[in-house]
Amino acid sequence: MHVVGTAGHVDHGKSTLVQALTGINPDRLREELDRQMTIDLGFAWLTLPGGETVGIVDVPGHRDFVENMLAGVAGMDAVLLVVAADEGVMPQTREHLAILSLLGVQRGLVVLTKADLVEDPEWLRMVEADLRALLVDSPLADAPAVSVSARTGAGLDALRQKLADVLRETPVRRDRGRPRLPVDRVFSMSGFGTVVTGTLVDGALEVGQEVEFFPSGQRGRIRGLQSHRNRIEQAEPGSRVAANVSGVDVQAVRRGEVLGNPGSLTASRLLDVKLLCLPDAAGPITHNLELKVFLGTAQRVGRVRLLEGDRIKPGDEAWAQLVLREPAVAGWADRFVVRRPSPGETLGGGVVADPVSRRLHRRRERDTLDQLERKLQGDPEDALLDAARVTGPTTIRALAEAAGLNADAAIASSRRLVDAGRLKDLAPGSIESTPESLVVSVVVWETLTRQAIELLREYHTAHTLRFGVPREELKSRLGLAAKPFAACLDAWIRDGQLQDFQGAVGLAGYAPQPSSAERTRMEQASARVEAARFSPPSSRELVDEVGEEAFAYLVATRAIVPVSADVVFSARAYAEMVDRVQALLAREGEVTVGRIRDEFETSRKYVVALMEHMDSLGLTVRDGDVRRLARRTGRP
Repeated sequence: MHVVGTAGHVDHGKSTLVQALTGINPDRLREELDRQMTIDLGFAWLTLPGGETVGIVDVPGHRDFVENMLAGVAGMDAVLLVVAADEGVMPQTREHLAILSLLGVQRGLVVLTKADLVEDPEWLRMVEADLRALLVDSPLADAPAVSVSARTGAGLDALRQKLADVLRETPVRRDRGRPRLPVDRVFSMSGFGTVVTGTLVDGALEVGQEVEFFPSGQRGRIRGLQSHRNRIEQAEPGSRVAANVSGVDVQAVRRGEVLGNPGSLTASRLLDVKLLCLPDAAGPITHNLELKVFLGTAQRVGRVRLLEGDRIKPGDEAWAQLVLREPAVAGWADRFVVRRPSPGETLGGGVVADPVSRRLHRRRERDTLDQLERKLQGDPEDALLDAARVTGPTTIRALAEAAGLNADAAIASSRRLVDAGRLKDLAPGSIESTPESLVVSVVVWETLTRQAIELLREYHTAHTLRFGVPREELKSRLGLAAKPFAACLDAWIRDGQLQDFQGAVGLAGYAPQPSSAERTRMEQASARVEAARFSPPSSRELVDEVGEEAFAYLVATRAIVPVSADVVFSARAYAEMVDRVQALLAREGEVTVGRIRDEFETSRKYVVALMEHMDSLGLTVRDGDVRRLARRTGRP
């Protein structure tokens, strides 16, 4: 799937061209219709010769709305650079072309609109010559040119065919398993709720999927998906998507948010970047200059810290850090544009080397500059670490897919990162053999460890007689899937930080310390259960007598053994009953509940609970009204 955008000077016919190609008027705002001028982004779609349906993003051309235009360029696979044949190259033609170059739009077509208004062939040749001179050092230097008239329809078929040819050579977006939907429009529909639109990158989205908006942290669930007004169950990378998200207030989401999997992305106020100052900028970019930063569909204000000098002259580039007032979400190698806030001017842009920089770098430090260069060049180890920082504990195979590496390269890089202390192998030694090995960034590991320890400290304080939090509860509170959690827990236990006591996880070395009064109450309750032997008081009675915490302590220390929600036995009575039931079955082959009831001279309630418990442990097998001995014998 591909997305194509327009670019060009105001009143050069971009929206009219889109409507002529698609039958859809991209101008949707009342003010746009009244003024006959595009103010904000417009959207349409087009089916090309060959059957591919492509999304169209129409951008405003007026200089007052360049910042809206920037939100539309994000996600373009190709561009229609529109120039009116009767006017030729104009100021926003140049500015839009510079923005396209900064944002890495490599493919497109030059479209000479309003061709029906030009009667002099020499004028048309002069316009084309000016255009070619403008494009000579740009990615569109060899872009095909097509003359069209939206009014008469002349050239539109040729334009569709040439666009199909260009997109045929344009790679489709890779599915890295980490969807990002930079939001370019937010609205509410009656009966549906919040709807957001954008161009999906890096992964797929599905109906029913839980999602999070970054950086706001709003969470919801995808209720429905559409692409070009068609309902779909799954949206693929590179497609224009409208997502209906339940559980999120439309007022809580704005353009510039990024929709993704919960916890999968990290917003930062500090980005390490390679920054270019445009050759025709009015002046240099200077250290600590305040700028507007345009990243994806987001707009942020911040300052630039130059790491190599005090200024970047027009036409030069250098390493820098962008220090933003508000956090933004970026990915490795994402491109951005910077503008002077006032008077408005596009100064330059560049590429992100580290989207979550951890510190302010010292200026003019050679080691730092060399490290940033390696990151930008796609060093496999840095790419793996970048992926590991946002995915949490995961397999090397998943990291390889996110970082664009093959499995063998990822295994080799992971081994070096483990040796360097930057990646943690959650099952030491396994990296040598399989890409399914679970690893985690040391930075993420330290954060997870702090969270786990803090959770357990709080739990021990709140539940003084319990050995720890149930494993499932800890897994849920840490937000981990089953396999990563199990691997993390094994590592914490192996490292001597946590302990697992009968499925309850606690801090290493922790043991409940009952008070003298609590111990007395528990001893009295245990004695009652022991004395009652095969007809003990119920769980409910014991909880009323000693409290829930003390009851849990008695169970954990095996002073009492629950066999159902309301039936407990003393440990001695329980062991005796299991032994005698197995011996009885070995002698008689099969027995009824009534026969076992008579054996212990107790009520049916206790026997049914015991036998269902033994069935669940695989010690006995029920067949209608009788029990038989299972193959497995012995005590649980």
